[in-house]
Amino acid sequence: MSTAPDAGRRDPGLQPERTRLAWRRTTLTCTVAAVLAGRQALHEEAGALAQVAAACSFLFWLAFIAVAHRRIRELSRSHRPGAPPPLTVAAAALCTVGLAAFAVGVVL
Repeated sequence: MSTAPDAGRRDPGLQPERTRLAWRRTTLTCTVAAVLAGRQALHEEAGALAQVAAACSFLFWLAFIAVAHRRIRELSRSHRPGAPPPLTVAAAALCTVGLAAFAVGVVL
């Protein structure tokens, strides 16, 4: 019975690095969503609802950036980071749902 020499080994640095990259991609996506919401709200035909929704999108974007930055720092500090705290998960989910909801408000 032959096994590959690396079959039982795992590089503990790869998973945190992939997770950091995923957080960075997600922050980039949220940034694009917030910028597009602001751009849409600046059109002359945009009403007050669109402008308020864009402002709220900006606030939720700032909150998400803060949550993501905190998590990225936690991942950078430890070679084997644990699962994110439930509050971090809840905050990230709330910001994501909030951005989606306010995007609908900007379009209306």
